[in-house]
Amino acid sequence: MTPHILIIDDDPSIRRLLAMTLAFAGFMTETAATGKDGLKKGSDKHFDLILLDLGLPDMSGVKFLERYRKDEETPVIIVSAIHDELDKIAALNAGADDYVTKPFSTDELIARIQANLRRLLPTSTIPSLLVVGAITMDISCRVVTIDNISIKLTPKEFKLLRVFMENHGKALTHSWLLKTIWGIGYQHETHYLRVFINQLRQKIEADPTRPKRIVTETGIGYRFVG
Repeated sequence: MTPHILIIDDDPSIRRLLAMTLAFAGFMTETAATGKDGLKKGSDKHFDLILLDLGLPDMSGVKFLERYRKDEETPVIIVSAIHDELDKIAALNAGADDYVTKPFSTDELIARIQANLRRLLPTSTIPSLLVVGAITMDISCRVVTIDNISIKLTPKEFKLLRVFMENHGKALTHSWLLKTIWGIGYQHETHYLRVFINQLRQKIEADPTRPKRIVTETGIGYRFVG
């Protein structure tokens, strides 16, 4: 089935460029010029992925993400001319899955889209149910419960927790986690990992300021102890 991608950008030339690039790569696309239009289209139809500019005319990209993430888990890649790391962290905190800066290489953008889409595909070679302590993850249904209470995770949070549960008790390095979750070329994007570890701790730790499940291994990475 052909992936369907929503492009949200107020610049008509960028919308045309992205639509043509994605069509040539075999994707179906729709476009929106405002955050309001993007929210409406995103709720009315199913999209496999969203490309989002941060500088929208009616709301910031971060505000869009905050509103969109209340109900939807579709992967979102930021495509923006803003290079500041604090803006990237704010977007990731609000629910973005990846960040591409303008001007961008079309090959890199397609690679990142494909990488995000691949991570949503079911894998039949691993158990469909993971259980570590009070946490249960049903991979096929994409459901996570703690003490039988369901918790809502974004696709990246789900992937990160899954990797932790599959490697229960092991010390996982920053670079290995980045390469495993985001792919080759991300090994030095440590702010990505900090943001998503913090988000995951907020959802699975009794006290996120004193984590018991995701433990920091100073100078190495993290260990999931369940």
